[in-house]
Amino acid sequence: MNYWPLLGVLIVIIGFMRRWNPVLVIILAGATAGVAAGMSPVQLLTETGEGFSKNRYLAIFILTLPVLGALERSGLREQAQNWISSKKALTVDRLLTVYLGVRQMTSALGLMSLGGQAQTVRPLLAPMVEGSAQAEHGAIGPKVREQLRALCAATDNVGLFFGEDIFVAFGAVLLIQGIYADNGIALEPMQIALWGIPTAIAAFLIHSFRIRRFARTLGQAVRQENSAESGPC
Repeated sequence: MNYWPLLGVLIVIIGFMRRWNPVLVIILAGATAGVAAGMSPVQLLTETGEGFSKNRYLAIFILTLPVLGALERSGLREQAQNWISSKKALTVDRLLTVYLGVRQMTSALGLMSLGGQAQTVRPLLAPMVEGSAQAEHGAIGPKVREQLRALCAATDNVGLFFGEDIFVAFGAVLLIQGIYADNGIALEPMQIALWGIPTAIAAFLIHSFRIRRFARTLGQAVRQENSAESGPC
């Protein structure tokens, strides 16, 4: 067995440990593994093109990550935070509740990729919520910041999970239909999707209440953390 192609794995490990450009690391690792396996340059280009063509939807998603990284490095998070800080009416609870509703409605229409942890929550939603909290309560500490980020992530998850079940072509709806059919119960995907609407409404109301409850105690949490960091006089 030829173990030399495993050099590509070593390059990936070293590249990520050294924090090199991920795209260049992957390309270099693939080229190294191909050459070590005895592939010619033409074969390497052919395999790369075929792999990109077969997995083009995944490749498009992966290519968005370097773009988002470049935007963050150029100050995307700071710009979002500064912009939302100037909008006094957009409080933490209002901002998250609006995002929850939009996330549910777009997911119900099958537009699951419009939001997400990597492409929306981290670069946009979390900085905007942090900026709103700072505009309302002053400087926030690391503990409160992590709580805000966790709430942003949870809001995206709740909106996606309970919104996508309303979309008739979603895999879970078809899975539910198949399970009922195996037990002698004939249901159409539209029926299952319609019965997902009350659950989605209940999830929206419950999580909106959780957001509101968190926002009501946010000021106290900020003051407690700031006083704990300042220490006794």
